[in-house]
Order: sequence, then C-alpha cells, then structure tokens
Amino acid sequence: MDNELILRQFEEIEKKVVGLVDICKSHEAANTELRKTIERLERELQSKVEAEESYLEERDLVRSKVDGLLVKLSTIIES
Repeated sequence: MDNELILRQFEEIEKKVVGLVDICKSHEAANTELRKTIERLERELQSKVEAEESYLEERDLVRSKVDGLLVKLSTIIES
C-alpha cells in the first residue's frame, strides 16, 4: 500500500514537472518573439531619429538661406 502511494506521488510529481517544462518552453518562445519585436522597434526608432536629424539640418539650412536673403534685401532697400 505504501509503495502504491509513493508511486502515485512520483507520477503526480512527474506530471507537474512535465507541465512546468512545457510552460518554460512556451515562455522561451514568447521571449524570443519579444526580443525580435524589440530589435525591430529599435531599428524603426533609429530610422526615425535619423530622419528627424536630417529634417532639422534641412530646416536650419533653409532658415540660414532665408536669413541671408533678408539681409541682402535689407541692404538693397537701405541703399
């Protein structure tokens, strides 16, 4: 009788261990997918940061040219 009880307990433990292993595998797969998503989002963010930097440089260049033209116009008007 004790042997049967012990065997049932071991079977129950084995089922729980198998369940835990399955859960771990599931979490590993989800973790892998999340890492891929993070990498993709980081690439997208970097691309947007570069685009913003380019836009700011272009805006500053246009502003500089407009300021230069205004100075020329002001000089022409004053003379």
